[in-house]
Amino acid sequence: MDSLHLARRSGLPPSENAWRIQRGLLDFLESDWHKPDEGIWEVRGPQRQFTHSKVMAWVAMDRAVKSVEEFGLEGETSKWRRLRSEIHEDVCSKGFDPAANSLVQYYGSKEPDASLLMLPLVGYEDPRGPRMRGTIDAVNRTLRHGDFVYRYHADDGVPGGEGSFLNCSFWLVSALARSGRVDEATELMERLAGRANDVGLYSEEIDPVSGAFLGNFPQALLHLALVDAAIAVSNSLK
Repeated sequence: MDSLHLARRSGLPPSENAWRIQRGLLDFLESDWHKPDEGIWEVRGPQRQFTHSKVMAWVAMDRAVKSVEEFGLEGETSKWRRLRSEIHEDVCSKGFDPAANSLVQYYGSKEPDASLLMLPLVGYEDPRGPRMRGTIDAVNRTLRHGDFVYRYHADDGVPGGEGSFLNCSFWLVSALARSGRVDEATELMERLAGRANDVGLYSEEIDPVSGAFLGNFPQALLHLALVDAAIAVSNSLK
């Protein structure tokens, strides 16, 4: 939903078929957004109410409303606005832990998840607001190891450990820059830029102790996060 909305904003010609597919997605979300799932990381444990998943359902409803408002597409905006508000209220009441002053990985959890750093990027959270500031602090406190950020520390049903995911470090750069912590964002970005190989590429993961590349190489998600981090830092310096 978000990708097609951005594409329209960038001049993609109207497509009746595309909007028909999007309407089908919205019909599915109307009945299923409240159900548990495996989350962005597809963890191998019991299905849970992952906060990131709920936010992305909110994004779908938000982009549907904006598609009607900005491009004159036909749609049930009253219903989509209601669902957007319902999802937002659900996340704020169940996906935020006041004791930790942070959004959490899933409803009832006490731990953050690095994917929550993406919330300002999709327009869900004010990057300078108290919930996002608290979430950034929680990620720094619990998931960060030097310049590197782990996805999460919760049990995911898979034995053994893993390296830190480099896209999470770049998400942190973006969140810091957008929240006004420009010096922190710039310094971290410069150090991460020095971790690329001789042709400027990164692996999916990195060993935070040895600095060795781990996992898929190269990985598109990571390099998209790098580009967004660079843009966020650049915009914050203007």
